[in-house]
Amino acid sequence: MKWPNLKHLHYLVTLYQEQHFNRAAKHCNVSQSTLSTAIQNLEEQFGSQLLEREHKTFVFTPFGLELVGRAKVLLADVHELVDFAQSAGNWQAGNLKLGVIPTIAPFTFEGIIDSVKEHLPDINLQLQEDTTANLLTQLNEGVLDLLILALPMETPGCKQLVLGHDPFHLIAHQDLVKSLPSPLDVSKLPKESVFLLQQEHCMTGHAVSACGLQHKEQVSSLTASSLYTLTQLAKSKLGFTFMPELAIQNNILNGFPLVSMPSEDKAYREIGLVWRKGTTRVRLFRYLAGLIAPLTPVPTLTR
Repeated sequence: MKWPNLKHLHYLVTLYQEQHFNRAAKHCNVSQSTLSTAIQNLEEQFGSQLLEREHKTFVFTPFGLELVGRAKVLLADVHELVDFAQSAGNWQAGNLKLGVIPTIAPFTFEGIIDSVKEHLPDINLQLQEDTTANLLTQLNEGVLDLLILALPMETPGCKQLVLGHDPFHLIAHQDLVKSLPSPLDVSKLPKESVFLLQQEHCMTGHAVSACGLQHKEQVSSLTASSLYTLTQLAKSKLGFTFMPELAIQNNILNGFPLVSMPSEDKAYREIGLVWRKGTTRVRLFRYLAGLIAPLTPVPTLTR
């Protein structure tokens, strides 16, 4: 069988992402007829229907969906191969697309940028902040090369490397500190008095698990979209929240009448790197891990 055209596979994946021929064609900088012809060529080449068409609508066939998934993996490897060739095989050079979750990004970006400039001057670093789910999707599709996530977290098809621990602290308005049970016991806090992030932020799951909040009536139904919003809620004296030490070390509480206290049992989340299995850039990622680990509150990885 003749090998499939990589551009045609790219068009197929883009069509799946856009779910619209015209938008996909514009994204690929080709005409709609060119994209349609490419899809038809793939169908003829593989001898199987990729799309079920009806007038101006379409749906992907089971075979089409399977081909899209395999094409994403193949195209990710091709992008990596191109980067490798452009850097002439030098693992310390080339483009590096790094994704970081919102509860880590604001407190590490500056340190990461400075370290890469100093120790990896030939690396073109591109940073992106997004939720865990979106970052993992982009990693598996080859849009991103490497992630910094809060662990533990299921990352199928990927490798993980823990950089350090990030302890949780209970945050309270200074006027409410005297009302807290001693020793600190979350189960004795008032109902709906603990504010957490929205569910799409993985820190909520880690805080619930690590701080003994599972199925607790103390958790408020009012959620926040960022750590900065959590500080405002704690400032309101309506309740309490949990904050990672990474944010506290980077002065997120400065200027607020808030008090930080270690959580029960010294609960923490892990901060780690995640990359696709089979990548050829493990040497770079492990070197970068040594640069980033000192930025964590309690580094567990040494260079």
